[in-house]
Amino acid sequence: MSEAGCVNLGINSLLARNDKNMLTLSDIKPGKVILINGQPYLVIKTDHLKVAMRGAVLKVKAKNLLTGNILDDSFHGAEKIAEADITTKKVNYQYRDERNAYFMDNETFETFELPLENLGGKEIYLKDGTDVKMMYFNDKAINLELPIKMDFKVISAPPAVRGNTAGNITKPVELETGAKVDVPIFINEGDIIKINTDSGLYVERVNQ
Repeated sequence: MSEAGCVNLGINSLLARNDKNMLTLSDIKPGKVILINGQPYLVIKTDHLKVAMRGAVLKVKAKNLLTGNILDDSFHGAEKIAEADITTKKVNYQYRDERNAYFMDNETFETFELPLENLGGKEIYLKDGTDVKMMYFNDKAINLELPIKMDFKVISAPPAVRGNTAGNITKPVELETGAKVDVPIFINEGDIIKINTDSGLYVERVNQ
């Protein structure tokens, strides 16, 4: 094969690899992480529209995983968007202070911190000494990937008010991580409950 042929083959292979990381409008769904202006955005919501003359339009609401900012954007027709190269690995959550959350790499045992503002409120679901999934972009820790539903122990719960049992009556309780959540009045201190970490809402009491 000629030198020119080898060069063309190399370029074509590179383009093929790059094309695998490009998403069409139909590929972009909630949960995907895309690149916008070189930064990773987690797709939160999508809305497919058809506009006369302009063809398909995809409206996207996405969260910047570096800053926590929310972006509303639109993509059109045959436009392709790069998928962010995100990797995950387990790290151990140590503790947090007023500014940062501190973790330990389970492979290297090195500790590192992440600003609380990057976590978008997820820190209230972290239990000291437990493993969590950390998201990495360009080899840099950027955010957490929590399970949608997690179990927590109730450490403080006011007693139900006598006679106040009709309808969907709730009361505030405190979880072992310090998080506050509204729960049904039958929940007591010491109960284990399941929480949706996306919405922050009570799901159910866990049988012990």
